[in-house]
Amino acid sequence: MGLSIRAYARHRGVSHVSVLRAAKAGRISQEPDGTIDPVKADAAWDAQTDPARKAPPTSPEKATLIPPATQASPSPPPQRDSLPSTGTNFTQARTAHEVAKAQKARIQVQRLKDEVIDRANALALVFKLARQERDAWVGWPARVAGLMAAEAGMDPHVMQVLLETHVRAHLNELADIKPDFR
Repeated sequence: MGLSIRAYARHRGVSHVSVLRAAKAGRISQEPDGTIDPVKADAAWDAQTDPARKAPPTSPEKATLIPPATQASPSPPPQRDSLPSTGTNFTQARTAHEVAKAQKARIQVQRLKDEVIDRANALALVFKLARQERDAWVGWPARVAGLMAAEAGMDPHVMQVLLETHVRAHLNELADIKPDFR
């Protein structure tokens, strides 16, 4: 037999409303008769509560509120499976949150030091530079075909068509290369 809700609230040093809320939310479990096993409930309460919000024990007689029968034969520690299955406990969630905040702060400092660049701006700049390079190569045969034809003793139009064909073939080969972003 466990403690009543009010007795368990006195045991924890909290209001009975807090105990009711914890039971309703599944943070602690009640026995079939409606009482609360203090050993199981304490373990579940501690696992699911923010350590920063835990109140320090207010009275030294807190331990004497547990009935002597419970003190004499403590039940085995609760298994992980007996706790409400929420996926992660509060400590794990809090740790993940703090790690994310630290990573965000590190990135902000790197941005202030100009060590990090905006990905969208970088991609737009690379695209613009590649487009300018391609356009320069597409216009090159028209600029040099006449000079090359005069040196080779060919018809300038034939030379321009040949150069344009080979330059476009080469640009198509370059377009098929997939970048490796490692």
